[in-house]
Amino acid sequence: MRTPLTPSALLRETTGSDIWLKQENRQHTGSFKPRGALNKILSLSPAERSRGIVAASAGNHALGVAFASQVMGVNGVRIYVQRNAARAKIHKLSTYPVEVHLVGDTFEEAQQAALAHVRASGACYVSAYDDPAVIAGQGTCGLEIVEQVGDFDAVVAPVGGGALVSGIALAVKDANPAARVIGVNAAASPSALLSLRGGAAIDPYDHEPTLAHGLAGGFGRVPFTIARQLVDDIVLVSEDELKRAMMALIDAEQLLIEASGAAGLAAVLFGKVYARGKVVVVLSGGNIDVPTLRQILKDPEHPGHESS
Repeated sequence: MRTPLTPSALLRETTGSDIWLKQENRQHTGSFKPRGALNKILSLSPAERSRGIVAASAGNHALGVAFASQVMGVNGVRIYVQRNAARAKIHKLSTYPVEVHLVGDTFEEAQQAALAHVRASGACYVSAYDDPAVIAGQGTCGLEIVEQVGDFDAVVAPVGGGALVSGIALAVKDANPAARVIGVNAAASPSALLSLRGGAAIDPYDHEPTLAHGLAGGFGRVPFTIARQLVDDIVLVSEDELKRAMMALIDAEQLLIEASGAAGLAAVLFGKVYARGKVVVVLSGGNIDVPTLRQILKDPEHPGHESS
């Protein structure tokens, strides 16, 4: 589904840049993930689909695979999700005809369980990020940006496994080589930054706790190969900066965006990105649950909060 790309007058006033928000929270299932999942499943032969589909996820990829499988009429879908995924995501999964297994406290634990089942069953694994077909699907977000906004100076996107930022970079650099593509890691999981500095993909990565589950873990080998050539920079944002960006989106645009999805705006708001001119910020997902939102809004440093 083509998602909105809208300017934000209030964020422009705050940052001094012409900020445009690519609202992937409006995508089917509430994040960008159906793009890659659908493209991957479309690339499988009928025989491959008949063996069953397996995926591992922090939540949003699971929803993307479930949606894409339903659209394609694929049965026998088995999804492994880390136990601490947002309740909202797990509840959404229950509305799809897929088999869900809650495993471990990290994406990597869920992924290892999924891969073990693939080895035992011969089913097809739909990677969350380390697959050319998935990356090409996520790149349609970049194609839409090019079509919707015309000339722009930079695109800032969250980075976890790397499929989104590498797919966007492929599309954007082809159309507008001068535009900068900047990825944003959670400081608790700087796998993309360390990978590009060190010259090799780090996957898995033993990350610190973070609200941004979707950005936690390793940086894929295929995204690394693309990013080292086409992504201009990777920057880090703290947990507090993620929270403040989420609150800024509520105040400025009345948008509920999960921590992973707000990473790009956090980088712009807190000066991690030299962002002058027209800057597109990708809001990669909006699947936030009430307990997490309550935790963030209780922050005593939120300008709108009054302590009792």
